[in-house]
Amino acid sequence: MAGALGMDAFSVTLGMGMLGLRGQQIFRIGLTIGLFHVAMPLLGMACGKWLSLYFDMVAIYIGGGLLLLIGLQMILSAFSTEEHSFLKPVGWGLAAFAISVSLDSFSAGLSFGILGAKTMVTVFLIGLVSMLLSWAGLLIGSRFHQYIGIYGELLGGSILIGFGIKIMLPL
Repeated sequence: MAGALGMDAFSVTLGMGMLGLRGQQIFRIGLTIGLFHVAMPLLGMACGKWLSLYFDMVAIYIGGGLLLLIGLQMILSAFSTEEHSFLKPVGWGLAAFAISVSLDSFSAGLSFGILGAKTMVTVFLIGLVSMLLSWAGLLIGSRFHQYIGIYGELLGGSILIGFGIKIMLPL
């Protein structure tokens, strides 16, 4: 399960890596995603079974909407000559990105709580694997960006928009 949740983070961070991030930014983003992948299943376990009936659809739309917003911002910034961006992988922009990537682990946490999984082992493994795979996605995306330049931002934004739509539409 940790691998499945981490692969989701990997695929989304490939797009974010297209921004041409530096090493310290990659470290911070991966660490933040890992921490959110610990917090979200814990929150899901704490909320319990009854909340899942009301929150699952809302979580899907929030996560998809955040990815769409970040993807659109990346595409717009590719055409802009300004360095100003309202969603950057720092501060609130990073928190919004990490939340959108880790919302699926909230739902998994609900299931783990129902099944009586070992809480600390479960959330530690989810966080660790998600952090490592996020770093891998960011590094690969960053390296790929060096070869394709501005088209990398367009591709990365398109990937995030695609994932946002995929999350929100039941296919």
